[in-house]
Amino acid sequence: MDEHVTPTGPEVPARDMARRSWAATVAALPVGTRVTGKVVRRQPFGIFIRIEEVPDAVGLAEITAMPLGMELPAPRASVTGVVYWLDATR
Repeated sequence: MDEHVTPTGPEVPARDMARRSWAATVAALPVGTRVTGKVVRRQPFGIFIRIEEVPDAVGLAEITAMPLGMELPAPRASVTGVVYWLDATR
């Protein structure tokens, strides 16, 4: 599978499910929360991560927030990070 193709299947929540659960996601992941997850998609600008702590959440780690020179993790790689921004109006 091409790493830039949007994945589907049981490891990725349906788009409508993610939208419906957005308020719960915002409440469960305040800024500063440490999260873990698996990379579900990789793009030139960053990676999309299925967040373990909130099963219907997919986060974006932009390259601007990563250490300089860091190589983007491959799809299905385990990663950790910290929530530093949320769009609570979604």
